[in-house]
Amino acid sequence: MIKVLLADDHSLVRTGIKGILERSPDIRVVAEASDGQEAVEQYKAAHPDVVVLDISMPSMDGLETTKSIREGDPQARILILTMYPERQYAVRALKAGALGYITKGTSTAELHNAVRSVAARKRFLSEEGIDAVTTRLLAGGPGASLIENLSDRELQVLCMIARGRRIIEIADELSVGAKTVETYRGRLLRKLGLRNNADICRFAYDNALVED
Repeated sequence: MIKVLLADDHSLVRTGIKGILERSPDIRVVAEASDGQEAVEQYKAAHPDVVVLDISMPSMDGLETTKSIREGDPQARILILTMYPERQYAVRALKAGALGYITKGTSTAELHNAVRSVAARKRFLSEEGIDAVTTRLLAGGPGASLIENLSDRELQVLCMIARGRRIIEIADELSVGAKTVETYRGRLLRKLGLRNNADICRFAYDNALVED
């Protein structure tokens, strides 16, 4: 039996994913968490075989949570399950210590296979994920090296701005102050040589960081 810790900040989403996971007789959700800090605590308490994490969570996002769990247990097996397409975060998730990365549009069968693969300490990526990782490692695109200079949080803020989110909305979702978001915005503008939100949007679309 594969014991799973499921972390997502939306209760209804967790309920849905849990139902899908437990359609397989060899997978059981033994613990749940609604934010990154709770996920770290639940990992210590439940000792799951696999952690299934979303990227976007309050307290700590999925990348920070992955790093924190792995610091406490370098053998932790983590699967990122998120709405964000592979080209945005797959490489960063693998670098943080995750063994797999799939999106919430995946099929039930692929989700089950991903959990089983990660439980067996094998990497799991969808075809899109493999393409995204290969492209990023080959530095495909003129902005690839610039993107790599951004911190995980700066990239997250960039993508949210490009999707039309206001500073106060971003601050609320990330559970930080508006001034902190402004600081991240200022840093990413300097690192990318951009001037304003219009430039941010153009950069994000030119580098396929957000959907058309």
